[in-house]
Amino acid sequence: MNQGLDPQLQLDHQLCFKLYAASRAIIRGYRPMLDALGLTYPQYLAMLVLWEWQQQPPAQATVKALGERLMLDSGTLTPLLKRLQQQGLLLRQRSQVDEREVCLQLTPAGVQLRERVLPLRQQLIGGAGLDGEEPSALRQQLDQLLGQFLRLTPGCR
Repeated sequence: MNQGLDPQLQLDHQLCFKLYAASRAIIRGYRPMLDALGLTYPQYLAMLVLWEWQQQPPAQATVKALGERLMLDSGTLTPLLKRLQQQGLLLRQRSQVDEREVCLQLTPAGVQLRERVLPLRQQLIGGAGLDGEEPSALRQQLDQLLGQFLRLTPGCR
């Protein structure tokens, strides 16, 4: 007996595929801006957190705290942070309290880079036609979705 493919198993019905494809398209859209800044997308994400921390410092600005914020492990973060340090954007120093911890601090060049990001990012967002309430509403929906999936897989944080 020949049964047709269940629509739930078709690629175009997969939420995970739509999120994956949208993420890749957005990152491709960011590429010209990031190339102008000399950053990769993961480096950009790390810098966003470090700029946030400049405004509202965490208890400890460490590699571990950054990894938790970005949902990345230290094996992924360490080479990324080394490159940012080589570019003169941040400093990595062993904590004086606990040598196992590596503390992060933006350099003046890292702080100044933020000012170059704002107009490029606004140009990108405007060029994509994303304005008004849509991006905010979508972000809220994605926050809810992420929260639901993190509850299903608590060890994946």
